[in-house]
Amino acid sequence: MNIHALWLSASVLTLGWTGAALAQTSDEPEGAASEEIVVTAERRSTSLQTTGISASVLTGEDLADRGVTYVDQLQFITPAATVNNFGQGIDFNIRGIGKAEHNTQTTTGVITYRDGVATFPGYFTAEPYYDIARVEILRGPQGTFVGQNATGGAVFVTSNSPVINGGHHGYIAGQLGNYSNVALQGAINLPISDTLAARVAFNGDMRDSFYDITGPYTGDDGVRMASARFGLLWEPTDALSVLWKTDLNYLDLSAYPSDPVNSTNSLFEITQNADLVALDRGVRSVLEVNYQFGGGITLRSVSGYQEANTAYKADLDGTSVGNRTFRDSVDEVIWSQEFNLISPDAQPFSWVLGGMWQYDKYTFRPGEFVIGLPEGNPLTEYVLDGTNPKNSWAVFGQAGYDLAPGLELTVGARYSYSDTTNNIFVMQYGLPLTQNQSAEFSNLSGKVALNWEVNDDNFLYGFVATGFRPGGLNVPVGLGPPAPFAEEEVTSYEVGWKAIWFDGRLHTQTNAFYNEYDGFQVIIGYPTIPVFGFELNNPNTTTMYGFEFQAQATLGDLSVDVGLGLLKSELGEFFATDPRVPATTPCDPETGPSSASCINLVGREQTYAPEFTFNLAAQYVFRLDGGDRLTPRINYGHVSEQWATLFQNVARGDNIEARNVVNGQLAWTHGDLVVTLYGTNLTDQEYVGAINSGLRFAGPPRQYGIRLMRVF
Repeated sequence: MNIHALWLSASVLTLGWTGAALAQTSDEPEGAASEEIVVTAERRSTSLQTTGISASVLTGEDLADRGVTYVDQLQFITPAATVNNFGQGIDFNIRGIGKAEHNTQTTTGVITYRDGVATFPGYFTAEPYYDIARVEILRGPQGTFVGQNATGGAVFVTSNSPVINGGHHGYIAGQLGNYSNVALQGAINLPISDTLAARVAFNGDMRDSFYDITGPYTGDDGVRMASARFGLLWEPTDALSVLWKTDLNYLDLSAYPSDPVNSTNSLFEITQNADLVALDRGVRSVLEVNYQFGGGITLRSVSGYQEANTAYKADLDGTSVGNRTFRDSVDEVIWSQEFNLISPDAQPFSWVLGGMWQYDKYTFRPGEFVIGLPEGNPLTEYVLDGTNPKNSWAVFGQAGYDLAPGLELTVGARYSYSDTTNNIFVMQYGLPLTQNQSAEFSNLSGKVALNWEVNDDNFLYGFVATGFRPGGLNVPVGLGPPAPFAEEEVTSYEVGWKAIWFDGRLHTQTNAFYNEYDGFQVIIGYPTIPVFGFELNNPNTTTMYGFEFQAQATLGDLSVDVGLGLLKSELGEFFATDPRVPATTPCDPETGPSSASCINLVGREQTYAPEFTFNLAAQYVFRLDGGDRLTPRINYGHVSEQWATLFQNVARGDNIEARNVVNGQLAWTHGDLVVTLYGTNLTDQEYVGAINSGLRFAGPPRQYGIRLMRVF
């Protein structure tokens, strides 16, 4: 597939406004109640207020109001989440669990679904949000419905679907901003017949670089991106629905400039002596078929195909004198299939049965994965090529039974299997290494929950659930195949209270959790191969526990949203050698002994696990003569200090300072026209977005501009 050729003719396209058409063409009554929030992650549509899970659900309108166009902005509007962007990957961490290393064998703890299919777990994570119906962020292990790789949580992104008999409708939007930002976005619903409709959406972005790069390399590090989505919905009968969607993405991010962690320069003053590249190209097709039998039971099938290539080149030392570089070009293909049988809603006994299969294959092109220390000399290069295929399948089910009016017992279980193989050849500093290594893993996870709808305004829940993250194969470094790492298992205990106050004007969600991890997977870096980490298992129990609170209030024309997350993480006893410190004694993970180089990490915090997250948003609608509206909105997000490594060495730059980001906008609505003045990171705080391989990566600076949108 020549994705590059497909997109060469693409003109300047867009940043994402989430195309919900903002629903700003109708007035709400004075004192309107908060709208019901719907969650679909358990394979049926239910109210968040009466579903026993911890989640944040954002509609397309919510995303637009908060200025969210990419995944890394979600951390400022939802509790207990952090997003770390360090180049060829964006890591989403929930409750301290996610992914902090980007070799293809490192498993993730937070999996992302797009329109019902699990997306690429390692790369290709910069896909923009546009024409989105909703985003569901689930916190905590999702062992039954998601399965492996969701010990921290899961994110479900659902785009807008075609509407049959909905007429021609859609929107077109444009944006101008600083850094020479030009953007355009739109979507249109196309009725074809009484049973068939299509939807086309497009999105893109064009801007100059955030960085001032000094020599000897000073290339163009701006952004040029284009995306499109095509959807087709066919409903020949009331019982049958067939939905097809295909996404195309060409994301030329040019580069992810970085600086050594202890640099005293501004985060946006960068020195490089290597070309910088960051380019993702991909396609995803999803076919969802739903058929409802006469008794109300629904058969659901979701088939997915995804193919992408990522190309990346970075300067590893961030100086004008060193010659440490990294470049790669990696292809990935994913085939997936899921089937569900779903009982009718609102029954005393409800159930869901399912099965899934997925095949995922990475291909490292010959001569395209090179770590140069420096590059150009076989004796100072690490070169890798080959394939990394993975298979996984699972069967699962969940049933709920009403013990009494309003009191439901829910039991779920999932059996998961996966295998992984490294068929790769490595030339390490002139030494040829071949690895043909395989590993397989299986697990039975489950959940027992009690849900009590006390009355129309109060809902209580509690559950015990288990989750599973498979093990994998470490990247070969040195003689002989590296030891694989084992699976990670978690047992989660959670209680929650969801309430509605003041005739529906205030919704609150409160929960507390306690998680125990056995075989907790940790990453220790290689001192000689800076872009790799060696993954192994903590032999003792690691614990994470915390408290979360969310509230949504609509008080007349004033709307307020609040989110709060408290998290404490403690590693079980575990010894490790900091690869940046010369090893003076042997260091066994279980017995040590403790020394200047062999460090006991017991009680240390997990990486990317801030103790405190907080977000607050408020808007007020001023109703003007003639039906016009003026709506100012302010959003504040705080993520407390966090650690980038388990060694927590401040002198070596392991700490990431707190982030405080303020966004704002002022929208004027005149009929179908919306004009918005916007600003993000209004205080222009310089903050480290991530640390990797001894380099720090900057979060986005202040951006501002104007948007115009026409709804039709």
